[in-house]
Amino acid sequence: MTISLRKARTIIRKTLEKGRELELKPLSVVVLDAGGHVQAFEREDGASPGRFAIAHGKAYGAVMLGMAGTAQMARAEQQAYFMGAVNGLFGGQMVPVPGGVLLRDKKGVVIGAVGVTGDTSDNDAAAAIAGIEAAGLTGEI
Repeated sequence: MTISLRKARTIIRKTLEKGRELELKPLSVVVLDAGGHVQAFEREDGASPGRFAIAHGKAYGAVMLGMAGTAQMARAEQQAYFMGAVNGLFGGQMVPVPGGVLLRDKKGVVIGAVGVTGDTSDNDAAAAIAGIEAAGLTGEI
């Protein structure tokens, strides 16, 4: 299974709604499929233009390693050399912090990832989970 455009758009819409509800700074949200390809992206008014690369890096690391952003950050703290080497393999595209959320279907299979940036990493992750759950999927932060 892969993430449909309809579900990706729902995730983005509901993530942004949660961000506004929590009065977060302007967010940027990307949804990647299981192969790391962009399915959808939106950047709120007022979000800096570099936010696409950060959101993408959070999601890309999650889907390519099969490891959510929180786990990536813990691994980077414990084994910086490993995460540095892996990030080098992926052309420096990974951002190993919360806000990179694995997407799982009802059977627990990884079908993609969501990357959110704009506020603190923990707030980014919380907004992502709200969007993911609204789309009927499970997120792993």
